[in-house]
Amino acid sequence: MNRTELMGESPYLELDYGRLATVAASGRELLPVVLQNADTGAVLFVAYANAQALRETLDSGRAVLWSTSRDELWRKGATSGDVLDVVDVWVNCEQNSLLYRVRPRAGVCHTRNARGDTRSRCYYRRVNRDGTLELDPDA
Repeated sequence: MNRTELMGESPYLELDYGRLATVAASGRELLPVVLQNADTGAVLFVAYANAQALRETLDSGRAVLWSTSRDELWRKGATSGDVLDVVDVWVNCEQNSLLYRVRPRAGVCHTRNARGDTRSRCYYRRVNRDGTLELDPDA
């Protein structure tokens, strides 16, 4: 398992405070994108998009993002089958972040729950006051 997969099950809070610095240091022109389930309102995950990813999202009706870990265009679901159909795209007041409201065709997260199913969202652990993590068994 890689570090991300191990962190996906860890009961310990191990926040990646350097992530934005890494993204900024790449020199890529990217915007944060919040992906939200259009039917439930649940926030699925946060990712990044460049102009090409946004154009492809608008043209295809499927979520397309920029993978900061692979440094390439990420057509969500192309390899996993976890396609996100885009209902609409919103931009914030300062035009420096986007909201994709989507309908998942299958799972969403790259991690799996205890049943072995792809999780329905990436926010599946609550941070307790003592800093431990509590798993949502329904995610």
